Amino acid sequence: MNTLPINTIINTECVAEMRTFPDSSIDLIIADPPYNLSKGGEWKWDNSVELHGMGGNWNKVMQEWDNFTFETYMIFTKAWLTEAKRILKPTASMWIFGTYHNIGMINVICQMLDIEIINEVIWYKRNAFPNLAGRRLTASHETILWCNKGGKKREYFFDYEYSKNGDFSYDGLKKPGKQMRTVWDISNNKEKSELAYGKHPTQKPLKIIEAND
Repeated sequence: MNTLPINTIINTECVAEMRTFPDSSIDLIIADPPYNLSKGGEWKWDNSVELHGMGGNWNKVMQEWDNFTFETYMIFTKAWLTEAKRILKPTASMWIFGTYHNIGMINVICQMLDIEIINEVIWYKRNAFPNLAGRRLTASHETILWCNKGGKKREYFFDYEYSKNGDFSYDGLKKPGKQMRTVWDISNNKEKSELAYGKHPTQKPLKIIEAND
């Protein structure tokens, strides 16, 4: 790829597409990977798999986009994070959404790849969907990891003045003129225009993306 596809939606497999991008060419990645909420069938490691390398032969058993075994999800996560680190500029940032189903593995693999985790943000969703079964606590937050590609120099860009004094009136916790904290109280409501092309079970409101940016 000689030029980057600016202002273009690319509907394809993410890891293969990232491999066509030049090294250190991307200013910002906002990643919302599958949370692995579904569970598949039995999986057995191939004998050639190495624990730390995640290599070897393997087959994806289930076809659903959000249905991985522990092992296949680990391989998938390491693959896309490896490419994300490669294409990020030293001054760039990456924001990764997740829940308890997957964020622990993402955190560990970031550390394996020497991707620096700058902050862990808790997104409190005050209007979270209630727990209808009444057998557990109501899930009312997601985790967001703010990362950069790491290295000896910490070159990532951070607009401190904007984070302190910008307009975040949609955040129930952020006070004008006060430092932004790692807990964000932002509703999960979407504007009508955000739903114009259909709905997705984990669609994020633009407000939370603006806060990342």
